[in-house]
Amino acid sequence: MPSIQPRRRSRIVCLLSEEEQKIVDRYLERYRITNKSRWFRETILMFIYQKMEEDYPTLFGEHDMRR
Repeated sequence: MPSIQPRRRSRIVCLLSEEEQKIVDRYLERYRITNKSRWFRETILMFIYQKMEEDYPTLFGEHDMRR
């Protein structure tokens, strides 16, 4: 059965310090995450999506909405 998701062809490279790498490794081990690539992708995209939702223009400003 063919895959529904499009193939991922774009690569992003990120360098971490040894301390940052240890933090990530501890987190992945603690929560039993085995697919590091998927976790990074989902975590980064979720952060971006949430930020875009927060920054989405509204009819009224936050100050006006809280009144």
